[in-house]
Amino acid sequence: MRGVWPAALTMFDAEGRLDEDATAAHLDLLVTEGVHGLVVGGTSGEFVALTDAERRRLLEVAVEAVAGRVAILAGTGTYATSATIELTRHAEEAGAAAALVVLPYFQRPSREEVLGHYRRVAAATDLPLWVYNIPANAATDPLTTADLAGLYHEGVVSGVKSTLPTVHQIHELRAATDEGFRAFYGGFTAPLEAMAGGAHGWISGLLNVAPATAVELWEAVGAGDLPRARAVWARLLPLRRLVTDPAVRGVSDLALYRGLLRIWGRPAGFCRPPLRDLDPTELSMLEKTLQAAPWWSGFDRPSASNV
Repeated sequence: MRGVWPAALTMFDAEGRLDEDATAAHLDLLVTEGVHGLVVGGTSGEFVALTDAERRRLLEVAVEAVAGRVAILAGTGTYATSATIELTRHAEEAGAAAALVVLPYFQRPSREEVLGHYRRVAAATDLPLWVYNIPANAATDPLTTADLAGLYHEGVVSGVKSTLPTVHQIHELRAATDEGFRAFYGGFTAPLEAMAGGAHGWISGLLNVAPATAVELWEAVGAGDLPRARAVWARLLPLRRLVTDPAVRGVSDLALYRGLLRIWGRPAGFCRPPLRDLDPTELSMLEKTLQAAPWWSGFDRPSASNV
């Protein structure tokens, strides 16, 4: 498990229902674009807006659509340990390669309680567990390098999606573990630095709209060609800025990704409230912003055969 892994969008229809066909089409396109794996039911998949039954069905749809072409990392974390166990057991039965278990949220468990949460989930399933270390969206401090390395050496976890403000944990984890542990970078601000520092892969919602270019970045770093890698990242950087400094305000990054997909004629679906999609005026504004950007004409978009 290494490489470029989009945190795949979940597609809903205009009434907010799970759109299985659009979801399958989007996942198929990502695989066709050359990604190495998929995260299903993560933050960009709006897992917090899904019922447990929908989370199970989403994973089943994904496994069927992917048909073994790439591995799937299934988001199975909830606040409650018992519910996380049940979703993780289902992911194992459904055919996921591993489970991504987010830090507990809303309530504020102690560090020992968080470590116990992962130990109990691991004891209840044979599916490899990854920690989704995202303190900005959790109610607990991030697990430290020592915490993660300790859980790994206990046989509790086998990977992490590190969504911290910096990439330093990637470097530290590579020094504190061995190749049995997977340290993935989980942001979109510094993937080049993370890859150069030894990240086993990159997980991000941004990869829904730039999969092939991200794969090119991964391959350049893997080949040790840093000048080429910097040139590829320079092509991705304006797209990242569309999210960090958007032309359309008051919407989520997921709405912007969907807007880009819609402009390209790709399966886009809709957000589930309280998140909202771009209205027609905002979508037009986004498209005009792109057309006016000097980098846009040369940006890699999927070929007509892949749309």
